[in-house]
Amino acid sequence: VHVEESGGGLVQPGGSLRLSCVISGRMFSINGVSWYRQAPGKQRELVAVFFSPGRTNYADSVKGRFTVSGDIAKKTVDLQMNNLQPEDTAVYYCNSVGIWGQGTQVTVSS
Repeated sequence: VHVEESGGGLVQPGGSLRLSCVISGRMFSINGVSWYRQAPGKQRELVAVFFSPGRTNYADSVKGRFTVSGDIAKKTVDLQMNNLQPEDTAVYYCNSVGIWGQGTQVTVSS
């Protein structure tokens, strides 16, 4: 099983980015896909979880700004991030069936 994130980059405060997570390889089933982030000097924290359309969870810090969507059957899950702030700067990781991707850097700075 391989998990790969993409879509990170540098954006100004108030801007938007869309991250994508693609899961490949043989697996029995996927119950959900999670997005985490880790800022320098901080612990990795859960950002959002996608189970199915309408079955999602978000960290309080991103509610109303981030939206997770995707298709479990197609093994792709996206994270739309709006109104980004400097405190959102981190490496963002996707996790599914216990497998981590390599992460994608998101930097919010003017």
